[in-house]
Amino acid sequence: MKLDTVTLEVIRNALPAVANEMAADLQRTSYNMMIYEVRDYCTALLDTQGELISQNVGGVSHFVADLGVLVTDGLKRYGKEGFKQGDVVITNHQAVAGQHLNNVVIYTPYFYKGELLMFMMVRAHWIDVGGQSTGFGAGPTVADPWLEGLQLDQLKIYEGGKLNDTLYRVIKDNIRFPESSLGDMKSQMAACRLAARRMDELFDKYGKDTILAAIAQIFAETEQKCRNVVSELPDGTYEAEASIDDDGVDKGKEVPIRVKITIKGSDMTIDLSGCSPERKAAINSRTFAGARVAYKALTGPLQPVNEGSFRALKVIIPEGNIMMARFPAPMSGWSAIVPTVVDTIVAALAKAMPDRVPAGHHGLLGGAVVFFGLHPKTRRRFIVQSIEGGGWGGRPFEDGVSGTVSVCQGDVRNGSIEGIELKCPVVVESRGLRQDSCGAGKYRGGLGIDLRVRNLVEGKWNFEQTRRGKCPPWGAWGGTPGEPGGYLLKRPGEREFKDMAGAHIPVALDAEAIVRTGGGGGWGDPLERASAQVAEDVAEGLISAEAARKLYGVVLRGNMSPDESETQRLRDRLRSARKRTAQAPKMGANKQAPKTGAKKPAARRKGKRR
Repeated sequence: MKLDTVTLEVIRNALPAVANEMAADLQRTSYNMMIYEVRDYCTALLDTQGELISQNVGGVSHFVADLGVLVTDGLKRYGKEGFKQGDVVITNHQAVAGQHLNNVVIYTPYFYKGELLMFMMVRAHWIDVGGQSTGFGAGPTVADPWLEGLQLDQLKIYEGGKLNDTLYRVIKDNIRFPESSLGDMKSQMAACRLAARRMDELFDKYGKDTILAAIAQIFAETEQKCRNVVSELPDGTYEAEASIDDDGVDKGKEVPIRVKITIKGSDMTIDLSGCSPERKAAINSRTFAGARVAYKALTGPLQPVNEGSFRALKVIIPEGNIMMARFPAPMSGWSAIVPTVVDTIVAALAKAMPDRVPAGHHGLLGGAVVFFGLHPKTRRRFIVQSIEGGGWGGRPFEDGVSGTVSVCQGDVRNGSIEGIELKCPVVVESRGLRQDSCGAGKYRGGLGIDLRVRNLVEGKWNFEQTRRGKCPPWGAWGGTPGEPGGYLLKRPGEREFKDMAGAHIPVALDAEAIVRTGGGGGWGDPLERASAQVAEDVAEGLISAEAARKLYGVVLRGNMSPDESETQRLRDRLRSARKRTAQAPKMGANKQAPKTGAKKPAARRKGKRR
C-alpha cells in the first residue's frame, strides 16, 4: 500500500521509541546493578519470522544480533497456535542462544485482534543462574554448560497469564540471588507488557495494514542505505588476521582470528571460516554478532537498527567454528573474542576506507570487576559488579576516546563508585586513566583505566579477562599499538602487586586488586603530531615526558612548553634512524598489527550512488 511521508516517519520513530521505553522501564525497576547501573541488556520487537523490527538505542549490540533465532526456535517448538495471550517464555539455552547462561531472555507474544503479529523481547544479564555463573559468568575454564548453571530451553514461566509455580520454584531454589534474579525477570516481563500497550495504541491509530506496510518499507530503505555505502567501495577481497593470547585452558596457545571480506557491487560477504575451530575452553559462541556489529558500524553506525540493516550482508561461519560452536561446547566466556573479531573485520577494510577506519581499540569487553562473598555481619551474599572501559583507536581526524567500553557493548557503562561502596563491603581506592597506555600517532589512541579496589571482608575475585599481549591494539598508518590490560593482586602483607588470572580466587580482608584495561592504537605517524598537542598531553598526565621525546620526538622546556627547534632536529634524527632500520633485513613477523591485504581491488565505480 502507498504510505504518506508523514505517517511513515511517525511510525519509523515510534517503533524505536517503544523499545526505548521498554529499556527505561526495565532499568528503573530492576534489582541488579548490571541492569540498572551498567545497562547490560537490550530490548526489542521482532516479527513472527524472527526479523528485528526495532531495538532500544544504546542496547548491547552483540545481544541483539541473534534474537531472531530464538523466535524461530520458539515457533518451531510451540507453533503459532501454541502461543496465547498471557504467555511468557524464558530461555537461555546455548544450543540456540549461543551465549553464556547469565544472558536470560524473556519474551512475550503480541496479539492484535486475536492475530499473532510480533514478539516483545528483553535479553538481560542476571548476576547468577546457579552453578559457577556468579558475576559475569563461569569464565573460560568451566568444562560444560551443566557446570555453568541452569539451562532454560524455551520454557513458559507464565502460560495464559498463569504462573508455572513448579518452574518458578526450581529457578528460585537453584540460584544464589533469587530476589535479584527473579526481580529482574519480573522487570523484563513488565517491559514486555508496556510494549504491548504501546503497540495497541499504534495499531488502533493507524491500522494493521498501515503499520505492517511501514515496517516493510523501513526494512527496504534501511537495506538501501547500507548498500549505498558498500557500493562506494572498490570491489575485491580484503583480508586480515589477529589473535588472543590463549583461551584460558591451553596456556600459551594463541587463538587465531582470520577474516575475509568480499565486496561486489553493493553486496558484502564476511567469511569467518578461518577463525579457530571450537575449543575445549569456554570461549566458544554461536553468533553472527561479530560480523553484524562490524557491518553496522561501517554502513550506518548512527541509524536505528532493524532487519534491513543486515539484508545486504552474507555471513559465512561453518559449524564447529569458534563463532558457530555446537552444543554442548562450553560458552561461558562467549563474548571474549567478539570485539576483536569486529576490530579485525574493520581493519581488513582499512585500504578500502582509509578516511574512515580507525586504529584498533582495546578489543575486549572491558575490565570485568567481580568480587563476591558472604558478609560476616549481615550473613547475606553480596557481589560487586562493574565493567571498566578502555581506549579506542586513533581516527583519521582525531584522537581515540578513553575509558570507553568495547564496540560490542552499546551504552554499557561502569558502576558508580558511590553505588559500589554503598552496596558492597569494598573501598574504591582510585579510578584513573593509565598514563602511556595509548598508542602513539598523529592522532593518538585513547587511554585505558586502572581501577584499584580494597576489600573490607574476605571473599573471592574473578580475574578472567582475555589477554591481548601478543597482538595488542594495533596502530594504523604508522601509529604504534596500545598497551594491553590485565589484573593485578596484592594480598595482605605483600609489598608488590602481582599479575593474576583465574576465577573464584579467595582473598583475605584488606587485599587490593587492580583491574587494568588496554589503550587504543595510534593513527598516523607520531612525528606528525603537533608538538603543542604533545605538550598538552604531558601537562594533562596522559603521556610522560619520556614518551613525548621517545615516541613523538618532542623536546620540552622546563615549563613544559615545546622547544620547536630542538624538536625539529630530534624528529629529523628519528626519521633517519627509521630509514636505516627499514633497509635492514627483516627478522620475523610483526605481531603488533593485524596482517591485512586486499586482493584485486577494482577501480572505483563512477556514477550516482544507488
